[in-house]
Amino acid sequence: MKYKKYFRKTSLKQKGVGDFFLNEVAIKKPKIFLEVGVFHGVTARNICELLKNLHGNDFKYVGLDLFEENLENKNEVIPNTKFSNPLKNIYFNYIKKQNPYSLEAVEELLKKFKNNVSLIKGNSNKILKKIDMSKVDYVFLDGGHDYQTVKNDLDCCKEVIINGGTVLCDDYDLSYAPGVKKAIDEFSSINGLKCSIICNDRFARIQKN
Repeated sequence: MKYKKYFRKTSLKQKGVGDFFLNEVAIKKPKIFLEVGVFHGVTARNICELLKNLHGNDFKYVGLDLFEENLENKNEVIPNTKFSNPLKNIYFNYIKKQNPYSLEAVEELLKKFKNNVSLIKGNSNKILKKIDMSKVDYVFLDGGHDYQTVKNDLDCCKEVIINGGTVLCDDYDLSYAPGVKKAIDEFSSINGLKCSIICNDRFARIQKN
């Protein structure tokens, strides 16, 4: 499958990265997929299209995000929600009259899969502790980039890996967010897990050895 951008912003914007990501997920054929850091919902829509092709209606997508700009944590990397493309600004500000980073906008983008999708608004530091991870078989971690947040997210996802699932972390070697790499390296080492750095140091795939 080809990764589509749906006229919105995505962190997987570099050429070939989105396609690589979808191929990575397709290899594992997960049925219950958790994404931490939904942003505009572009990756969520691509994942739902992929899982629909693989499993028909027998899949579940769970997406977690703040769905709003939040400056509470001064150490956090805040995503840029503003478009450089003037046509997109006109479309969302004057035609749709909608913030593409809002929960409502992402729900609309995913409405084709409304029976398979659960979107949760909140901070992963709190929400992930309340999610039953026992049945999740794939996690895409692209939420907060602060060391403590990534550490918390990984600790909460440990059960997924122990049960044979995969955690794929984005922005592994991001120069302005060194806490991501530090948290991933520590988590993998402490728990004796296999961490593979793939796609030109873009992703870290964590699995059992």
